Amino acid sequence: DSVMGAYNVETKAKLFDVKTGGEPEGILVTPDGKYAYVTSEVANAVHFIDIVQRKIIKNIRVGKRPRRFVLAAGGKELWVTNELGASVSIVSTGDQSVKQTLEFKIAGLRAADITPVGMALSPDGKTVWVGLGRANHVAEVDVATHQVRRTILVGKRAWGLAAHPDGKILYVTNAM
Repeated sequence: DSVMGAYNVETKAKLFDVKTGGEPEGILVTPDGKYAYVTSEVANAVHFIDIVQRKIIKNIRVGKRPRRFVLAAGGKELWVTNELGASVSIVSTGDQSVKQTLEFKIAGLRAADITPVGMALSPDGKTVWVGLGRANHVAEVDVATHQVRRTILVGKRAWGLAAHPDGKILYVTNAM
């Protein structure tokens, strides 16, 4: 079964499961602890889960093979990478609907070679960095305008990202 499970860290006891679509990959719990977002790679959806009621309250259709999340724009936007869609779905956290799909293009590469997975929000909240996987690049995206400022060649298969707290260094994992 594909589920989001909840566990007590101290007692190691399983608290509950919520059934999800196939291959749940990413999870993000809202800062207030009341809700969770879970990707389903098979369903091409994000499940919006009420943790208190322990049930899915909305299925949000996004791009192909959603993977990871970042909360941006002061928590008003949920950015979701679509690994096989060469894109990021930007979801309004107000009504849990997709407000925009940001597609990535790199000269000389097919869309199938652009596979976004990991993301990192800059410490000042103005930039989302998106690892473009097999495209070997990272995209720098302006949070306010949703425009790609630039792409940077970073090494093979850029999957995971983390920004240094001072915002001057971006760490990128490369799966060669």
